[in-house]
Amino acid sequence: MTTITKAGTYALGDRPVTRLGYGAMQLAGPGVFGPPKDREAAVAVLREAVAAGVDHIDTSDFYGPHVTNQIIREALHPYPDDLVIVTKIGAVRGADASWNPAFSAEDLTRAVHDNLRNLGVEALDVVNLRIMLDVHGPAEGSIAEPLGILADLQRQGLVRRIGLSNVTSRQVAEGRGIADIVCVQNAYNLARRADDALIDELAAAGTAYVPFFPLGGFSPLQSTVLSGVAQRLGATPMQVALAWLLRRSPNILLIPGTSSVAHLSENLAAAELVLPDDAMAQLDGIAGGQG
Repeated sequence: MTTITKAGTYALGDRPVTRLGYGAMQLAGPGVFGPPKDREAAVAVLREAVAAGVDHIDTSDFYGPHVTNQIIREALHPYPDDLVIVTKIGAVRGADASWNPAFSAEDLTRAVHDNLRNLGVEALDVVNLRIMLDVHGPAEGSIAEPLGILADLQRQGLVRRIGLSNVTSRQVAEGRGIADIVCVQNAYNLARRADDALIDELAAAGTAYVPFFPLGGFSPLQSTVLSGVAQRLGATPMQVALAWLLRRSPNILLIPGTSSVAHLSENLAAAELVLPDDAMAQLDGIAGGQG
């Protein structure tokens, strides 16, 4: 079995987790909406992930909606003591599968209680506030009001730790004045590197950075440089892309998702892949259009 502990650990607040985790988004239906084609396969992937040593699962009750959390509960409840489940709030799904902001006190409170119920827990390990000033990426603007609401839910004992998603450096600084921020989750990968400076800022502060779409998301990474490095190392391009992220900064925690046990094993094997310096240099050039 793959030894994912070779990737090391990093702390989500006071909870150290293995740096290679699992993202549950793909356990829902197409477009992250509705039920999966094969629920038994989804359950099997989650159980295999935990059996392989994954102790950090990323989810949200607006995946489905409700679908992924219900599958997680079916597969893993009662949860292992060392398992950290990170969820996110701040959005709702429309009947047309659209992603819509949900920032009011009523919206955020309902979202926390929906997560609690569907996951079957009394308190949520980590809740990321997903900022929706722009659905497609970070946009400046104050996050004080919705974060204050989440901090109040934390004081009530419903949330243990707080993170931020889809945010700028300025918003992280604002957030730290309201709550202890244990992680930031933004889009980042080999080709999408706008957060380079933010990652370094967070590393200096001891804060985890969790890239979503680490393999490109709905448009998978494609690069002749990436393919060439993978061929030379006897790995898949996606394994190389994950290994690059692991080496990029020690505070990066990975949550690649899949609905396939075979693909899960491939992803986890990235923990054992060592990238030589010349490969890192080649891969670093991809974001500059050299790929």
